[in-house]
Amino acid sequence: MIEVGALRALRSVAALGTLARAAEELGFTASAVSQQIKRLERQVGVPVLAPAGRGVVLTPAGQAIVDSAPEVFQALERCAEAAQSVASGAPRGVLRVAAFSTAIRGLLAPAVPGLAASCPELRLHITEQDPDQALHSVDAGTVDLALIHDADGLPAASPVSLTQRLVHTDIGDVVLSRTHRLARLDAPLGGADLAGHAWVTSPPGTVCHQWFRRLFAEVPEDPDVRHLVDDFASQLSLVASGEVIALIPRLARPPLGEGLVSRPLRRQPKREVFAAWRRSADASPGIRAVLDQLPRQVNPAGESGSRSRSSS
Repeated sequence: MIEVGALRALRSVAALGTLARAAEELGFTASAVSQQIKRLERQVGVPVLAPAGRGVVLTPAGQAIVDSAPEVFQALERCAEAAQSVASGAPRGVLRVAAFSTAIRGLLAPAVPGLAASCPELRLHITEQDPDQALHSVDAGTVDLALIHDADGLPAASPVSLTQRLVHTDIGDVVLSRTHRLARLDAPLGGADLAGHAWVTSPPGTVCHQWFRRLFAEVPEDPDVRHLVDDFASQLSLVASGEVIALIPRLARPPLGEGLVSRPLRRQPKREVFAAWRRSADASPGIRAVLDQLPRQVNPAGESGSRSRSSS
């Protein structure tokens, strides 16, 4: 009989291309994953992997096994859910969640107290991952639930084995020092208002940098970018100095305090946040409990002078 651990190992090797990367994802050593693959080959009687450069590829037999793997995992999940439902309808055990950093801060962290109160036997294990990696982890079975965002307005490609649900719409605002002259404007800001001011922005390749570039799409002069900083708390520290302003998503914003204010934009940059899980886990009490606890509206507290409201 094929062992579930060996099947999961083969599926990860097939997706990631090397034993080392599969081992890192599964939390094993490369030697342990190699032993699982060899044990699987002894069980089926044929090779399932073949060398290809510095990596490996599936043999036809290996591909046939991987193609059948989703049915095996779905059957196991249905068995587990049925057993849990019979024992108790209350969520229990460990629910593994992968999410990008600002979703952890703005959605998952606020949900933890409510989950602890309503589901005391459920424990979250949260891992920070980019959307593409998080989707792969859910599909591979190494996490149960993922929070992902649409990059540049395009949803991350999701395997057909997964269910997705929109859970939040994140919006970007301009954050600036209370003494900055733009802080006195009541109307939403446009590109012409923002031209000529110094900025700290997220690095190129990030969604927030794409948002930033679009602000100046219709402005003839290039923006004055003084700093490239990935961490939003560090961006806010630079904004507090009064030298620069920043474009920051609401999910990423801690309370601004007395020295900073936020201002909405005329053309608000947005990104949608989705939850994704395996279709075979649609009935999972743990997943339903987490989705029920996610904040419907994110409105950082203590933003003195902020005139923007969060949208869900």
